[in-house]
Amino acid sequence: MKVCSVCQRVLPDDAGFCPADGTALMTASLAPVAPSADDPRIGTRLANRFEVRRIVADGGMGRVYEGIDRQTDSRIALKVLHDHVAKDEVALERFKREYEISALLPHEHIVEVKDFQRDAASNTWLLVMEFLDGEELRYVLKREGVLPPERIVRMMSQVAIGLDEAHARGFVHRDLKPDNLFLCGTREGDVVKLLDFGSAKVTATPSTKKLTVLGTTIGSPYYMAPEQAQGLETLDPRADIFALAAVTYECMTGQVPFVGTNGPSILLAILTKDPVPPTVKAANAKYPVAPAVDEVIESALAKNPAIRTPTVGAFADALGRAYGLAGDHRQWARTPQQELAAAIAKAAQERAARVVPISVVADPFAAPLVPAPYEAARGMDDAFGAIREADLVAQGVPSAKPPWLLPVIVGLLALVLGGAITLVVMMAR
Repeated sequence: MKVCSVCQRVLPDDAGFCPADGTALMTASLAPVAPSADDPRIGTRLANRFEVRRIVADGGMGRVYEGIDRQTDSRIALKVLHDHVAKDEVALERFKREYEISALLPHEHIVEVKDFQRDAASNTWLLVMEFLDGEELRYVLKREGVLPPERIVRMMSQVAIGLDEAHARGFVHRDLKPDNLFLCGTREGDVVKLLDFGSAKVTATPSTKKLTVLGTTIGSPYYMAPEQAQGLETLDPRADIFALAAVTYECMTGQVPFVGTNGPSILLAILTKDPVPPTVKAANAKYPVAPAVDEVIESALAKNPAIRTPTVGAFADALGRAYGLAGDHRQWARTPQQELAAAIAKAAQERAARVVPISVVADPFAAPLVPAPYEAARGMDDAFGAIREADLVAQGVPSAKPPWLLPVIVGLLALVLGGAITLVVMMAR
């Protein structure tokens, strides 16, 4: 392995310069780390094996370092648990579970947890993982607000590859949210890694190890499926589909589908309300949402899991096709983001071209036909003139005769007839 003598980043042997500061790289054995007054762990070896190079992040559960596994000469991430976390039996068991479950998971799009042990010298617990270059989706959304459709489709396609396989092996993540989707940037687009299977539900099957479930249901309320919010034992992989649909909704609109002032009010909204369709919510967003996406999200956010989208792969396929893409999620997961963008833009143009504007039909009453004066048709007989007038009346053209004439004639005839009847009655007497 090689390292940067300035920032202490660890890089592969074929790298020449540090991507962060441009410094020429050195072989790790020739670039020892100077001790740090801010953190005594810098430059030391934990468990007599893991060399600590630099601080990467701080969290509520522990501090994350970049380092080198001297046994395998590989780049690693070390999470050293805070003392109060290490004293919590449930929290400690959760990290142990994550390590044990990792051995049973595919790792193409799921982070690999390599080890979990205690450093005897410092009496601290370590979670050792593969090192990932990039950032969590949560930070991307905070910075950019919304994501373009091609980035969302590629991301969900990769999640489907990793998560469907995990589901097939009997694991339900139960805590999918933007914080647990890590995006590793490449020239072709993001490579997604799912994080934190420590709260996963494990289904007992002949091919999987039965692990003890500790505590209550874990999950972020904004992305929690109704059956998970209710703590139902029937929870299955479709709860993860609901969560991913909620994450997708947030990526498109910049807002979560269900809101509330606190945890209980958010869960109540999930149980009782329907979200605003993404096309409406994102009406003024940077990237327009294809009309067919509304139905895709509605199906994946169905409150009844029996009618919800059945698999993550089916959800990713429906999402891509809603944007007009041909193929399936396994193809889109490896298609460069620029190519997906071009295909989606082309499909949008074709969709717009197929929209035929409603033609305006001429209103026959808007400009009434004016009948030619009868005196101008001197060579026409009376019968022809009568037929012409009847045709015009049928078309809605008013007759040349005054409109009051017919009622007057009918009234006079009724008056004459009534008088005649009265006269006959009187003479009969």
